[in-house]
Parts: sequence; structure tokens; C-alpha cells
Amino acid sequence: MVKKLTKEKFSIRRRIKAFKFAFSGIFYFFKTVHNSWVHLLATALVIIAGCYFNITATDWLWVLSAIFLVFIAELLNTAIEKVVDLTSPNTHELAKRSKDLAAAAVLLAAVFAIIVGVIIFIPYFVS
Repeated sequence: MVKKLTKEKFSIRRRIKAFKFAFSGIFYFFKTVHNSWVHLLATALVIIAGCYFNITATDWLWVLSAIFLVFIAELLNTAIEKVVDLTSPNTHELAKRSKDLAAAAVLLAAVFAIIVGVIIFIPYFVS
């Protein structure tokens, strides 16, 4: 059976509810994921350094992109871990692989952020 697609009427209440779900996820993330606080501390230090050295707008775009990429990767990693835990509570090779791949995405995002930080901030520290 094919479900007929109907256009939903715009609703402010539904939009607000969607934002509530998103903020609930963010609060859950910071309450339960220890790495979130490590990322938050690194973010604060980088923002302080950016303000102190008065980095350019282009540099800010790179720094903010790297920061958000790490947080997005960590949020998706957490979501994948929760779904895997729900669907495969026992140890399973594919469940392990899924979690490892999600963790690898966070690692790559963090390496990217470090590279961006080195390229942007090393010249300020050297001079």
C-alpha cells in the first residue's frame, strides 16, 4: 500500500515542539556524554584565543566550522551508539563495527579541528 503524501499545514506549535526536541537532545548530550565537556572546554579555550589574537573573519569561519563539526560528529556518534545498544544489547560484531565507525568519524573531526587550530594559531604564537 502506498501512503498518499499530503502537505501539512504550517504550524508554529509543531515548529516549537521540534525545537524542544532538539534542545532536549543537546541537554541530554551534555548531561550524559563525558566527552561533551572536553569539547566544550576546548571550544572555550579556542574562542578565548581567537578573541585574544583578534583572528580574521575567515579564520573565525574555519574555527567555528571545525568546532561545530566536532560537536555534530559527537552527537551523531552518541545517537548511533544509543540505537545500536537498543537494537543489539548483546555483543555482536556488526554492532561493534557500527560503534567503531561512528567513533572514527569523531576522531577525524577532532583531527581536522586540530589541524585548523594549528594552521590558524601557530603564526600568532610564533610572532
